[in-house]
Amino acid sequence: MPCLITPPQFNRSHAHIRLLLLGVGRLETICIRSQRHVEPRMEKCCPGRETGAKSLKVIGLNQLLTIAVQCRSVESCWFAQVAMVEVAGNTSKPFLDLGSFVGDLNVDDETTSDDISLEGLEEELQECQADDFTPIFIPFERIGLGTLILGLYLPYLYAKVVANILSKGTTLREYTKGVENNLRQVELDSIQDYIKESDNLVSLHDQIRDCDMILSQMETLLSGFQAEIGSISSDIKILQEKSMDMGLRLKNRKVAESKLAKFVEDIIVPPRMIDIIVDEEVNEEYMRTLEILSKKLKCADADPTVKTSKALKDVQPELEKLRQKAVSKVFDFMVQKLYALRKPKTNIQILQQSVLLKYKYILSFLKEHGKEVYLEVRAAYIDTMNKVLSAQFRAYIQALEKLQLDIATSNDLIGVETRSTGLFSRGREPLKNRSAVFALGERINILKEIDEPPLIPHIAEASSKKYPYEVLFRSLHKLLMDTASSEYLFCDDFFGEQTMFHDIFAGMGSSPFSVIDEHFGTILPNSFDAIGLMLMIRIIHQHQLVMSRRRIPCLDSYLDKVNIALWPRFKMVFDLHLHSLRNANIRTLWEDDVHPHYVIRRYAEFSASLIHLNVEYKDGQLELNLERLKMAVDDLLVKLSQMFAKQKLQTVFLINNYDMIISVLKEAGPDGGKIQQHFEELLKNNTAIFVEELLLEHFNDLIKFVKTRGSEDPSTGTERPITIAEVEPIVKDFASRWKAAIELMHNDVITSFSNFLCGMDILRAALTQLLLYYTRLSDCIKRINGGSTLNKDLVSISSIMYEIRKYSRTF
Repeated sequence: MPCLITPPQFNRSHAHIRLLLLGVGRLETICIRSQRHVEPRMEKCCPGRETGAKSLKVIGLNQLLTIAVQCRSVESCWFAQVAMVEVAGNTSKPFLDLGSFVGDLNVDDETTSDDISLEGLEEELQECQADDFTPIFIPFERIGLGTLILGLYLPYLYAKVVANILSKGTTLREYTKGVENNLRQVELDSIQDYIKESDNLVSLHDQIRDCDMILSQMETLLSGFQAEIGSISSDIKILQEKSMDMGLRLKNRKVAESKLAKFVEDIIVPPRMIDIIVDEEVNEEYMRTLEILSKKLKCADADPTVKTSKALKDVQPELEKLRQKAVSKVFDFMVQKLYALRKPKTNIQILQQSVLLKYKYILSFLKEHGKEVYLEVRAAYIDTMNKVLSAQFRAYIQALEKLQLDIATSNDLIGVETRSTGLFSRGREPLKNRSAVFALGERINILKEIDEPPLIPHIAEASSKKYPYEVLFRSLHKLLMDTASSEYLFCDDFFGEQTMFHDIFAGMGSSPFSVIDEHFGTILPNSFDAIGLMLMIRIIHQHQLVMSRRRIPCLDSYLDKVNIALWPRFKMVFDLHLHSLRNANIRTLWEDDVHPHYVIRRYAEFSASLIHLNVEYKDGQLELNLERLKMAVDDLLVKLSQMFAKQKLQTVFLINNYDMIISVLKEAGPDGGKIQQHFEELLKNNTAIFVEELLLEHFNDLIKFVKTRGSEDPSTGTERPITIAEVEPIVKDFASRWKAAIELMHNDVITSFSNFLCGMDILRAALTQLLLYYTRLSDCIKRINGGSTLNKDLVSISSIMYEIRKYSRTF
C-alpha cells in the first residue's frame, strides 16, 4: 500500500508546535472538534467511510496523519513520516536530518499534551490553507522494517522533545541558531583534524598512485594474454571444424566401404565354391555352399541399382552357370533318394526322418532358383508315395481279409426261424460260432483298444485266430491314421506344402484312399451284422477324436465320408430285423413251450447291445429305432402267447419272456432306460394276472365268496344275509387242504418259470394274496351271528405266515 508523504514546510509557528505536541491520542479529539475542517479531507482521503469520532477510531495511524496533513491542521508533522520512507535509487538519507533539527534537547517525560493550549489554532490553520503542497506517494513495500518502526515511534519522541524545549522558555528559533553554531564548530573541528592528517593522506595518495601504475601494467599484460587466448580459441574452433569434417568424411567412407565390401562379397565367386558345386558330392558342406550361392543370386535381383553394375555383369554369367549346375546336381540326387522309397520292405517313415529331412534345404533352393525342377521333384515324390502307399495298403487289406470271421448273413435276423425248412436251407449252427450275432459280449472291448497298434497279419495268421470285421476295420484305420499323420507332417516340414497330402492319398488313379474305398465297397454291401456296423460307427467317432487331439485335419473329410456310408447300411440292416419281427410267421415260430422264446432272446440281446453302445452318444435316431423294435416285439409276444389254449399258459409265457428281457437288459448295464421300464411294467401286470389265476385254481370258492360277499355287513339287513351254513363249507374245505394246495402251487411255479428268482417272487406274491383273502374271510365270519362256532375250524394267521416263510426259504 502506498504511504503518503508531505513536503517539508519550515513554518515553525507556535500553533504548529502546539498541534504537534498533542500526540496521537489528542489528535482524534482535535479532528472531532474541527469536524467542519476534517470531514471534507477525510472524504477525499478515505472515500465511502463514515466521519465522526466513531469512524476515526478504526482508521490507522498513517491515515490519521494523512487526514491531518490534508486538513492543514498537522502541517508540521511531516518529519514524523519522512523517517518512515527509504527512497531507493535517489538517496540513502531521509529528507530531513532529525539530529540537526532536534539538537541536544532533553525530553521531559512528565510533559503531556494536556498542558498545551489550543487557543488561536483554528485561525492559524485557516491561514495555512492557501499554502501549496503536493503529497508524495511512495510504495509501502520500499519502506524498511527499521524505518517503519522509527516512523511509528518518532511522533511521540518529538512531541516530548519540543515540549521540553518550550518548557525552558527558549524559543524554537533561538534553539535553532544554537544548533547551527554547534554544527559550524563541529565543521571547523573536522577541518583541523583533516589538516593534521595531511601527511598521511599524501602518503596514501602516493601509494594509491603506485598501485594504479602496477594495476595498469597488469592490465596491459592481461590484455595481451586475452588477445593470445582469443587467437588460440579461434585456432581451436578451426581445428574443431576440420575434425568434424574429417569425421563426417570418415563415416561416409566407412559406410561406402561396408556397402562396397558387401557388394564385392555378394557377387564374387570363390574358386572353392565353384569346386564344391561342380565336383563335390551332395552333403552338408554342399548345402552350406548352396546357401552362399542362393544369397549371391538373390543379391543380384534385390537392388535394381546393382543390376547396372559392370562388375555384376562380369560375374552374372558365372553365377548362372553355377545355378544351373547346382539345380541339375541336386535334382539327380533327390530323384535317387526318392527311388529308394520304392524298395520292398523299406520303412518309409524312418527313411523320411533320418535321410530326406537332412536335405530339406535343397527343396528350398529349388523353390527359389529352379522352380521347374522343384515341380518335377514334387511330382516324382507324389507319384512314388502314391504307388508305394497304395501297394502297402492293398497288401495289408489282403492279409486282413484272411483273418476275417463271418458273423452274420442275410438270414441272421431276429425274426427268422432257424430250423431247416428245405433241402438247400441251412440249419441252425452251433451257438459257439454264432453267439456274437445279436449279443455284444466281448466285442465291446474294441472301443477300449482304439489306440492299440494295428494288427500284424502274419503273426495273427500264425496263431490261426479269426477276428470280427470291426477288429480288422479298427486296425486298418489305425494304420491309415498313423501313416497319414506322418506323411502330412513330413510334407509340411520337407516341402512346406500341406496340400501335397491330398495329392498323395487322394490323387488321380490308384491311391491309398481309393484302395481302401474299393475294399470297403465290397465289404459293406455284404455286411448284415448290425452290432458290427454300430461298432464301426463308434470306432470312426473315436478316430475323429484322436485326429482332433493330434491337431491334424488331413483325414477329416475321409472319416466323414466313411461315417456317412456306415449309417445308411446300419439303418438298412436294422430295418431288416424290424421287418423280420413284423412279418414273422407265427405258426412257424410257435413252440408248445412256455419258456423264453429264442426270437425274444435275440431281441433282448440285440437291444441291450445297441443301448449299451448308445450310452455315451445319446443318438436320438437310434433310440427311435429301438422304440419301433420294442413295439414290434410286443405285438409278436402277444401273438405267440395267443397260440396257447389256456389263459394261464399264455400268462406264464409272457412272464417268462418279459423276465428274460429284463434280465438281459440288466446284465448289459444299468442303461435300459424307458425300454426296461416298459417291460418291468408288463411283467408286473402279468404277474398279478397269474397270481389270481393260480389262486382261483386252488381256492376258487374262497376267492369268489370274498369278492362277492366278503364286503357285506350282516347288520345292515340285506335281502340275503350271510349265514353260517354258507360260510362253514368254505372254512372246512380250506382247513382240510390248504397246506396241500400251497404245495401244489409251489410245484406249479417251479415247473412253469425258468427263472427261479422270478418264480420265488411270484409264489411269494400268490401266498401273500392268499393271506389277504383269508384275512377278509375271517373278518367276515366275525360279523356273522354265531360265527364264533366256526373258530375251531379256522386256520390261524400265524400258521399261514409260517408256511409262507417256509416256502420262501426253499428258493
